Order: sequence, then C-alpha cells, then structure tokens
Amino acid sequence: MSCSVAVSNSPVFSPSSSLFCTKPSIISSSPESLSLSLSHLKPSNSSTASSSSPTPSSCSSPSSPFRLRLPKPPSVFSAPSSTSPNATVLKRKRPARLDIPVTSLSFGVPATPSAAARDDVEAEGDGFSVFCKRGRREYMEDRYTAGDNLRGEHKLAFFGIFDGHGGAKAAEYAANNLQKNILDEVIVRDEDDVEEGVKRGYLNTDSDFLKEDLHGGSCCVTALIRNGKLIVSNAGDCRAVISRGGVAEALTSDHRPSREDERDRIETLGGYVDLCRGVWRIQGSLAVSRGIGDQHLKQWVTAEPETKVLRIEPEHDLLILASDGLWDKVSNQEAVDIARPFCVENNKLQPLLACKKLVDLSVSRGSMDDTSVMLIKLEHYKI
Repeated sequence: MSCSVAVSNSPVFSPSSSLFCTKPSIISSSPESLSLSLSHLKPSNSSTASSSSPTPSSCSSPSSPFRLRLPKPPSVFSAPSSTSPNATVLKRKRPARLDIPVTSLSFGVPATPSAAARDDVEAEGDGFSVFCKRGRREYMEDRYTAGDNLRGEHKLAFFGIFDGHGGAKAAEYAANNLQKNILDEVIVRDEDDVEEGVKRGYLNTDSDFLKEDLHGGSCCVTALIRNGKLIVSNAGDCRAVISRGGVAEALTSDHRPSREDERDRIETLGGYVDLCRGVWRIQGSLAVSRGIGDQHLKQWVTAEPETKVLRIEPEHDLLILASDGLWDKVSNQEAVDIARPFCVENNKLQPLLACKKLVDLSVSRGSMDDTSVMLIKLEHYKI
C-alpha cells in the first residue's frame, strides 16, 4: 500500500533541501528515531515521464508540482521488487547453529567407569584367579577384591565377591572399602574375637555407604586368611564353597526371604514377605534379605554377616567364592568337580580357565545374571 501527496510551489521539496536523506535505508540506526526515504520525485502532470528514475531537469524545478510516494516497507520474507531498484531488502538471517551434545540414552543406573565398557573381567595372582561375565544387564554390576601380604603381615590375605543390584554403586563401594574396614577392626582384637571384628567391618561399610546417599545394594561373600585360619563371611546370596579332598562343603548359607529364620526376622520388624512370580521378596521388592546398601529397605535388610572360622587343614585344597549367577545353575559339588582338576590334580595348573568353564556352564544352562567366580588355592596359605 502507498500514499501520494500532491504539493506545488513549495520550496521544501527542492532537491537541495536538507529534508532529503541520501541513503535508501528505511530504518535509522538510532532506536529513538525513524526516517523515511523518498524513492520517487516526479511531476504529476508529465505524460512523457519514464517509469524509471526521473531526469534531473524534471526534479530540479521547485515550481513544478511533485508527487511524493512513500513506498511500503518491504517484508523481510518477500523477494525484492523489480519496480523499486533503490529499495533496500532486509534478508532473513539464518539462526545460529544449535550445539546439541550427543549422549547415549540409557535407563537405569550406569555402571562405574572401571567396568562400563567391559563385558568380561579377569585377573590372576599367586594364590587366586577370578573371572566375571556380564549378563543381560547393560552394564556389569559385579565387583571383586583380592589382596595378599596385607599390612606387612606374611600370608595375610583378603578376597571378596560383590554382587550389585539396582546399579553397581554399592558393589563398587564395598570392593573399595570393606577390606580396609575389616582389617581395621580385626587387627586390634584378639584372635578369639575375629567374628566380631568382621561384623563391625561390614556394618561400618554399610553405614558409610548410606551416608553417601547412593542407591542400590550389594550382596557380599568374603574370605579373610590370617595365621593359617580361614574366616568366611557373607551377607546375601553370594556363596563360599570349600573342597575337602574333592568333597564340596558350603561354608555360607544364602540370605533370602525364603529362609524361615530370615522371614521371621523380617516379620518381627514389621515387614512382610511375598511370593512374586515364584520368587520370595521383601515388601514385594527385594529377593535377598541381607546386604550392603538398600536404603529404602534398610529397616529389614541388614548388613550383619554370618561368619564361619576354621583352620586350613592339609585336605583343604580349594575355595570357591561366587555370585548367585553361578549357584543358581551349578551345584556345589559340580563346581568343585569342574574346578579341582585345573587347580590341584595336574602339573599344568590353569585356575583362570577353570573359572571361565564354570561361568560358561552357568550361561549354557540359561543364566542371564552377572556371574563372578573366584578360585583360591588354599595350599598357598597353609602353615
């Protein structure tokens, strides 16, 4: 749309007047002012005027009537007009590129960096071998710890398997801290009070983890070897099995709500145990009754372990620590029968291969859980 104003004999329309702007900009650089340009000055009574810009003689005479045409400001989205060569077209400015970080979309709790990108973990030492394999979960939640000649004491050793649930945070924390906390308690006590020392180590680790306000929990099985004695403890359904000349003997009992004494303990504390799809669970949720962490169920899930102490005898040749990923599919005696030939009965010992064979057997029988197996050659610690 445009408007036309006919003015005659007015000196203000002289081309030399300061009213005219020499630049074709339609928007002033100052936000407080707005200036308009005159795009056409031509006589209204001229029949011979060209459709293009007027000649100097036709626009220099102040006595001639002029028509002032104020063109409509062009839209920023419109193409330039062919009839207004002097009009300035505002081009649409491309928006800045958005920098969107690329991350993987995953649900649940991510694993800690030590095992985030690994499906299998294996290690060997003078007296032990361990192999861990990821199950159906996106990240490995099992952890282990192994140490020998600790605190300057010859043949003072500590081993552990930690089966995390609801993430790997609790298992990672236990693997990094339980050994120290137990040794701190045991070393300052008499040997007859070792069970209480282990108990305090478990409970202190659990208390410290809960202060971190982290989610998840972990089952644990540990073996402390000192002065020819074997102190085995567990909280949850990780299990320790010893070979006595090839005969398997369980040194721990799984802590599950299906155990009558565990169910009685939970119900006495005001909780309940339900059978959910064939599995007994606390408050319809957790399938183990002891462990480190599990803050939302801490009223019923205790970290207090059960401990057994025995002297390592000549017939004790092998100790197996493993998570329930193994024990749900492989019996105690089967595990000893498979592992012992690789650890005791031949000249070429291959305990790590024995760990792998046990894990593979569990997987072949349908285990989809993380599975961790540690073999400890007890002859290394006999006195």
